[in-house]
Amino acid sequence: MSASLSPTIGSLLREWRQRRRLSQLELALDAEVSTRHLSCVETGRAQPSREMVMRLAARLEVPLRERNRLLTAAGFAPMYGERRLDDPALNAAREAVDLVLRGHEPYPALAVDRHWNLVSYNRAVPPLLAGVSAELLVPPVNVMHLSLHPEGLAPRILNLAQWREHAFARLRQQIAACADPQLEALLESLQRYPAPTRVSALADAAMVVPLQIESPAGVLSLIGTTTVFGTPVDVTLSELALETFFPADEATATALRSLYAQHATA
Repeated sequence: MSASLSPTIGSLLREWRQRRRLSQLELALDAEVSTRHLSCVETGRAQPSREMVMRLAARLEVPLRERNRLLTAAGFAPMYGERRLDDPALNAAREAVDLVLRGHEPYPALAVDRHWNLVSYNRAVPPLLAGVSAELLVPPVNVMHLSLHPEGLAPRILNLAQWREHAFARLRQQIAACADPQLEALLESLQRYPAPTRVSALADAAMVVPLQIESPAGVLSLIGTTTVFGTPVDVTLSELALETFFPADEATATALRSLYAQHATA
């Protein structure tokens, strides 16, 4: 019975096409297939080849994890492997992550998986977590919960209203891109946290949304960037992101260097 309830390749392709807001004609032209054949695939009257599944998945920018699902639904073996990050086959990738994190010191940087669970971090991160509830630091540590929870970093984020909306926007973009129900559940849980009332005029005037947070060394103003692996063929690597933070001003740079030095010698 479970097999009969499994989504068909046609229904999955139609779902991704609609998610990308493309008509059958637009997708067919982009993928260089006939509109009639695409229609027959979506309705189940025709079975696509492996090549066609991969071509359509590429044009629809389907994540690797979901491309495997498309292949399976079409009766083909998955194409992309999924290894643990500590798998020997990923040694080079893991070393690259560690190199980026260490090289970013004395500024904070961390690696997260597709659900925003903490994978790794550099030595500039722990000094910023002073006062956070111990329960939020029990693995797996979810970075979104850690930053927005009332017992996490939220009370120390001066522009919490803006940062909260920035975090929600990031999650909505991910949900639109990968249709992950766990991300939808994460967003719903974060939205239940008390909404802040304080608004930072500085954040509103900035070109980007900084993370303005109180620390033992004073107020820090951080600009975040995100780095991902280029052209990955492993599901784990395709879903790994490096979140790096840079000082938005010289006062923050000085404070971060001071915090890092104190932590390194402690």
